[in-house]
This record gives sequence, structure tokens and C-alpha cells, in this order.
Amino acid sequence: MYKIFDIHTHTYPEIIADKATVNLGNFYNLHVEGKGTYSHLESQAQENNVHGYLLFSVATNVHQVSKVNDSIAALAEYSRSRGFLTVGFAGMHQDFADFEGELNRSLEIGLKGVKLHPDIQEVDVDDPRLFELYALMEGRMPLYLHVGDDRPQYRFSESRKIVHIMENFPKLEIVAAHLGGYKAWEDALTYLAGKEQVWYDTSSALWAMTPEYAGMLIGKLGAENIMFGTDYPVKNTAEEVERFLRIDLTDDQREDIFWNNAVRFLHLEEEAKALGY
Repeated sequence: MYKIFDIHTHTYPEIIADKATVNLGNFYNLHVEGKGTYSHLESQAQENNVHGYLLFSVATNVHQVSKVNDSIAALAEYSRSRGFLTVGFAGMHQDFADFEGELNRSLEIGLKGVKLHPDIQEVDVDDPRLFELYALMEGRMPLYLHVGDDRPQYRFSESRKIVHIMENFPKLEIVAAHLGGYKAWEDALTYLAGKEQVWYDTSSALWAMTPEYAGMLIGKLGAENIMFGTDYPVKNTAEEVERFLRIDLTDDQREDIFWNNAVRFLHLEEEAKALGY
């Protein structure tokens, strides 16, 4: 059985998880499979050989930023205390007043990057308000982005806009989630394929395409920069693992996408070794 690092997960406090998962399903007009709690996410780990997570949350207004980041940092620490190779990324909002201060604080509490969801936050990913943030992150912290949508009202995270970021911040590591663009994979091939500073995950993609199409995308985007993710609670682990294993890949490619690429992207080699992975 392959070791797995789930690079794309969202969890919510128990008290709001039901409401949060309903809202998420309504936003995307889909059925959310998971309960949305960390305990439910972790319950799937043992049977699927999952040994690490990257945890996210989204700040939908400036007042949520610090609270979100404290919550993610505490949850990542709790997960590590239970033996997982877990990391948290900070949330940020385009109108937050002190990017530098919050980035420094996020690093101090153990967060290793920043996650933005431009469609939910209603901000173009290349909005000039975010350029100060990107400048502060360049060469220091990676940027993880929700990318793509096929609905005309949600064009905030188009692949072509990421090109504008790369032109201005060539040393900024970027993850274009959902194999480069949720339901907009042709755009990913047009604008992102071959860009060395871009990574990808498999989350919220495999259920929307054939294994053959997924294999083509992985081949053109580059298996060496693709990481396995479930987008929990949108999907549960077992089903996503099964979908991934239907793709015609070599064992080495599967091992890289399931585990090695995430460890390399997050610079967790020494910690993984210390835990015996």
C-alpha cells in the first residue's frame, strides 16, 4: 500500500461543521461527502495509509484572518501530536491591513504558506491589492490557490491571471489546485503547462474526468510537480484513492504523487525521516 500525504484538506470546528459543509455544497452545487471535522478526516487515515495532511481555511473578511490562522496552527499541532506529518497554511484577505505582520506571526506559530480562494473571497488572483502580499512571500513562503471554474460569475482565479503573477513574482512558488483549474483544465494546459514554479494537486478533479484524461493532464503538467489531494470534506479519502489508482501511471509516479512530491514541496524530508517514513 502506498504512503499518502493529503495535500488539500479543510476542516471546521465541530459546532459549525454541519453548516459549513452545507454552505460549501451550495456554493458549488454538489454533494459534500465528508462531515467536515478533523476527527472524521483522521478516522479515514489508518485504512488508507494516510500519514500527513496540509490543512487550510479561508478568511472571507479581514476580521477572520488572525482567528483562522490561530485555529489552523493549533489544529496542525494537535495532528502532529497524534503522529501525523501535518502542516497548516495561513489564510489571508485582500483588504487585511498588515500583510507583513501577519505573515511573520504565521511563521512564528508554525504555518508554512498562504492559501487563497479567490472565488469565495471575490478577488481576482492578480488584483493589485494582493501584490504586496506576493512580494513579501516571494522566495519565503509558497502560495496555494484555488484555480478555475466553468461558471461565468466566478472568473477570479483563471489560469491566465496566474501568468500575470508569475511575470511579476518569478521566484514565488505557486500551487494551482485541482490539476490547474477546476472544470477549466484546457486553460491549465494553455497557460500553466511547463511553468517550473507551478505545482498542482489532484483534488476536486478526478471525479469530473476519465482516468485517461487525468493521465493526459498529469503527463503534460508534469508528474514530478503533482500532489495527491482529496479536497476533504468535498470527497472522502477512499474514493479519491480509488480514482487515482485507475490512472495509468508507473509505481514511481504513484509514489511521488501520493507522498514524495508533497514532502519535497513542504521541505519535510527530515521530519518524515524522524517519524520513520
